[in-house]
Amino acid sequence: LMWGGCVLAATGSLAVWALVRRMRGQEAPLLPVDLLRIPLFALSVSTSLCSFAVQMMTFVTLPFYLHDQLGFSIVQTGLIFTGWPLAVAVIAPFAGWLSDRIAPGILGAAGLLAMAVSLGGLWALPTPWLQPVTIGAVLALGGLGFGLFQTPNNRTMIALAPRNRSSAASASLSTARLLGQALGTALAALVLSGQLGAGNEAGLGLGVALALLGAGISLTRGRANPVVS
Repeated sequence: LMWGGCVLAATGSLAVWALVRRMRGQEAPLLPVDLLRIPLFALSVSTSLCSFAVQMMTFVTLPFYLHDQLGFSIVQTGLIFTGWPLAVAVIAPFAGWLSDRIAPGILGAAGLLAMAVSLGGLWALPTPWLQPVTIGAVLALGGLGFGLFQTPNNRTMIALAPRNRSSAASASLSTARLLGQALGTALAALVLSGQLGAGNEAGLGLGVALALLGAGISLTRGRANPVVS
């Protein structure tokens, strides 16, 4: 199974390389390699991929952790998870307002750090504290971080693209989201199968690492606001 996965990964990488080579030099390539030559755009794509990978890893692995290891019922597990989307809904309007006043690199890093603290908190909390209200509040912090990151990052990607390539920038945003979700799901599957360590704890640790990686990439974007071409 492992060898089969390696073969598929190598084949996919070769196909991507061939597609990139074919698209280079075209005025409006199907794969927007022209936009990826803009450093700030490429960094924003990378941070988006990290954030969605962390979110998907959380959504796939934590229900098993809450139900199988902590003993919560299916209904309790679902209710605990509502803290994340509710927090995203609450912070979204303010994230747009903040993105007019704070550089996206700083704001995005803050959001990803909040996600890292959220998953790290679940990892580090002593067992007596692992109650529904406490876990829901910690997950809400992750949702706040995710919502805080998305608006300024998406705005940056769209603003950096020339007007005639705005549709390609929007497609890149969607592609980064889907790739991040696919990566997060694949990593979660490896964690749950025990191939990346001790089950759900390894998933939380890997989520923290990915969130910190995304925060570091976001900080390299600096304090400059994007300029529309």
